[in-house]
Amino acid sequence: MNALLSPPKLFVRTVSLRDGAGSLVRRLPAEAPLAWLTGEDGIVGWGTAARLDVAGAPAGTDPTDTDRFTRAARWFAELCAHAVVEDEVGLPGTGAVTFGTFTFAPTSDGSAMVVPRVLVGRRGGRAWVTTVADEPGARPEDLLPPTPAPLPVGPVSWTPGSLSRREWMDAVAGTVDRIRSGPLDKAVLARDAVAEAEAPIDVRTLLERLRLRYPSCFTFSVDGMVGATPELLLRREGDRLTSLVLAGTRPRGRDAAEDLRLGQDLLASAKDVEEHGLAVDSLRTALAPLSRELSVPSVPELLALANVQHLATRAHARLAAGVSALDAAAALHPTAAVGGTPTAAAMRLIAEVEGMDRGGYAGPVGWLDGAGNAEWGIALRSARVEGSRARLFAGCGIVAGSDPASELAETESKFRVMREALTDPAGEGPAASAPGHARVTRRH
Repeated sequence: MNALLSPPKLFVRTVSLRDGAGSLVRRLPAEAPLAWLTGEDGIVGWGTAARLDVAGAPAGTDPTDTDRFTRAARWFAELCAHAVVEDEVGLPGTGAVTFGTFTFAPTSDGSAMVVPRVLVGRRGGRAWVTTVADEPGARPEDLLPPTPAPLPVGPVSWTPGSLSRREWMDAVAGTVDRIRSGPLDKAVLARDAVAEAEAPIDVRTLLERLRLRYPSCFTFSVDGMVGATPELLLRREGDRLTSLVLAGTRPRGRDAAEDLRLGQDLLASAKDVEEHGLAVDSLRTALAPLSRELSVPSVPELLALANVQHLATRAHARLAAGVSALDAAAALHPTAAVGGTPTAAAMRLIAEVEGMDRGGYAGPVGWLDGAGNAEWGIALRSARVEGSRARLFAGCGIVAGSDPASELAETESKFRVMREALTDPAGEGPAASAPGHARVTRRH
């Protein structure tokens, strides 16, 4: 069943904050924090004014089914139609706003939309607070409450995920054989790992570490999905849409010379360029029917992050009349960068060989406001955090030229984002490193 918690009418008020909001993460209470951050800017929220949970579709549903997006779009549109909104700021992310997370596969439980009671945001030097009440003039009791400092994670024990390393590499090898012998061009295979702390994990601690270490990424927390993704599925402002495709990966070098060599190797790699091209083609095919104008560069650039570097292509579009941000998200998901090509065949193979339910991993995560503005990322470099347990995810694209050992090493590099976030620095708390994984010096 689809669970709906929504008052018949919401009273929404957005006003400026004169103090600049300070650290947005430090505004958050520990319980169920909502966040979408890029460096010092973004939005955070807490409390629940309205919520939608969309249950997974029945087994056998077409893997490209978009009903969960349609339900969410209808729910938020109806909520906004009945809301009374007073917005003195008028920026993207003000007025009525919902945070959202969608599952990778339509048959998985976990797609949710949450309208917070209180939202604090900052953009381009302006800060604001939005409150949502059930009756006119009411103010939520938890408006800007004093909050305790985020807690260290403490000692962490690590256990393997759904497949062992050898089992996962065997799955990669089998996938390569199927690509070479059949119509499948690419499939993205992921693996998981589990961290257990001695006490409930304070998500605010993870958010603060992630946003500081990866300021150019999108740091998020929505309904238990926490991470710092480099991949922007879409940003919509007015009728303008931007999307960033990342596919093809190398680690960062230990010095400038090695860094340059690795980047040039990536740009010259036939395997990685092919993988990236498939992802760009899928984006172009998805956006073309929704757009009045579409611009997609023909050659990728190199995007260097703190721990890895990617082939990157940034696309721009003007959406056709009546096309919403969730329409575009439904059309784009899953991109070839997180699913494969052809899409339906790749998703069926993923369900067959990964040995796990991805849940929200590699699904869209982000926010949407009542004016139609939105930012949706792809939930990569992420974990599902529940109490003292964190389930980490990492994946990579498999094509005909893939080597299982190299793909395993790529997942280890991607795991490092959340492993470091879960590891207390010296002096903050007892540090715990994942067994068998050497610490790597962080690049800024």
